Amino acid sequence: MAVTPAVLVMTRSGEATGRRIADALGAPLHGRSGRVEADVFFDNALDHARDLFLAGTPIIGVMASGILIRGVAPVLSDKRSEPPVLSVSDDGSVVVPLLGGHRGANRLARQVAEALEGTAAVTTAGDNMMGLALDEPPEGWAISNAHLAKDTMAALLAGAAPQVGGDALDLAAWLAPLTDRTTDTGETVPIDVTTEPARPDVLTFHPRRYILGVGCARNCLAEELDALVTEQLAQAKLSPASLAGLCTLDLKADEPAVNALARKLNLPLRLFDATTLEAETPRLANPSDVVFAEVGCHGVAEAAALAGGGTGAMLRSEKAKTANATCAIAEVAEPIAVPHGRPRGRLSVVGIGPGQASWRTPEVSRFVSQAEELVGYSLYIDLLGPLAAGKKRSDFPLGSEEARCRYALERAGEGRDVALVCSGDAGIYAMGALVFELLDRDPDAGGVSDAARRAEVICSPGVSALQGAAARAGAPLGHDFCAISLSDLLTPREDIVRRLKAAAEGDFVIAFYNPVSMRRRTLLAEARDILLQHRPADTPVMLASNLGRPEEELRYRRLDALEVDEVDMLTVVLVGSSQSRLAQLGEGPRMFTPRGYARRIDGDLAEG
Repeated sequence: MAVTPAVLVMTRSGEATGRRIADALGAPLHGRSGRVEADVFFDNALDHARDLFLAGTPIIGVMASGILIRGVAPVLSDKRSEPPVLSVSDDGSVVVPLLGGHRGANRLARQVAEALEGTAAVTTAGDNMMGLALDEPPEGWAISNAHLAKDTMAALLAGAAPQVGGDALDLAAWLAPLTDRTTDTGETVPIDVTTEPARPDVLTFHPRRYILGVGCARNCLAEELDALVTEQLAQAKLSPASLAGLCTLDLKADEPAVNALARKLNLPLRLFDATTLEAETPRLANPSDVVFAEVGCHGVAEAAALAGGGTGAMLRSEKAKTANATCAIAEVAEPIAVPHGRPRGRLSVVGIGPGQASWRTPEVSRFVSQAEELVGYSLYIDLLGPLAAGKKRSDFPLGSEEARCRYALERAGEGRDVALVCSGDAGIYAMGALVFELLDRDPDAGGVSDAARRAEVICSPGVSALQGAAARAGAPLGHDFCAISLSDLLTPREDIVRRLKAAAEGDFVIAFYNPVSMRRRTLLAEARDILLQHRPADTPVMLASNLGRPEEELRYRRLDALEVDEVDMLTVVLVGSSQSRLAQLGEGPRMFTPRGYARRIDGDLAEG
């Protein structure tokens, strides 16, 4: 559970309990506006709990269980990926893990109950009858065949005696409730504790006490590195589940074969610079002057494995190599959750939609929730509301887009998880293109550093203004359409006019972004006049301002009546094609653009 929980309180009667929980966990206290003192405020508990849940944030609600249940019930889908949800009585006497019992909720409930000197009302059978959950081993341990946990637990609850054995049993003190358990039913169920590969149909736990170090030539085939590692694990008689991490030189952070291997083995990737790896030279079995000449340290695979395990690590398998890849394995005495070294770093380029939380995608919310640092224009970060609470934020003013993107990339290059927050969709007139433009340049040609170029960059879609405006209107984008920005700050005016003429001649529905500003007042009128040369004067135009926000305003105009003065920077202008029209409904007009189905209804494509 890497994400910090959110502690929610509704009333004064639960405020003190909520604050005690928040202080004990180092978590922010979220409180109902106007009712309690808190770090973060919300207006609607159901909506707030749902937004946090979709963002992957563990929830501890000091309130009635029913409020939390009603809040998250509509969005429940996959318990393997959903965050824990707990309810706590106002007086702190009872802590109930509602969801995710074996995904951290039971453990968190006991932690909260201990802090409050209350009772954790854990209801899962294994926890109550045997004192542990077989599908939730502690940190530093893994299951290689988790699908057997449910049947194994059922057999134990039915009276079968556990037969626990294996070469790593002495490390598994947490399994003591099983090793001490006896029954008289005559039934037995095997459970292995080992670093070796699992036997078929036997629930097997592995202590994560091995570190895999790898190196490879640039663009080494993923299959070559994978095959080498598979062979070395087999020779060492080790299960991949006994590995705690994959370590390498920082220059290999963006190596496709290395990242593919980390994903396949589901291992955290940890990086070291050449200086750190060079310090491991006295412990290397195969130091190489050739490697030193190339990357500045006398070994990568062996040194990375040893550095990942720390000072107590020893080589289990010396360096093995193919034409383009190397690997080595180090071991440590006790299981570890995560090896030493820094992560690769990630930049999530996210679009939060026009503004309202319900138009923000769950994936964007999750990336924001996971990020260590938020970077963006102040208004956009503010629109995240409670989701941004407690996070480091780096605000940049309008006009500093290049500095904003450079900063975000460099922070990710240092190994941080950073979210670059944009409105709408990050790839539509936002920061996405600038991020890749900077990545596409060499450092000495105005680009970002090599470290930033090796960070992982993920783009997540958002709801763009044209989509929001179209949905409000009806279906004006039902046929071919385009978007044109009327800002000539970076785009030559003659290019904009050329595109206007082409779109007009092509009879596209057009969404105008950046239609006007305090300085730019003429291009929208010029666009109107160009379009009137190719489509009727009564072509419908929709003006959508402050979409998704409380001050949202929608207006329809004829094309020949479009006036610049009623448009501002926060307005999206949707101009219909020659085929667009308004459907007059009871609630008012709705704009749409037919796609041609009339030909099937009563035209040349109609049946009969």
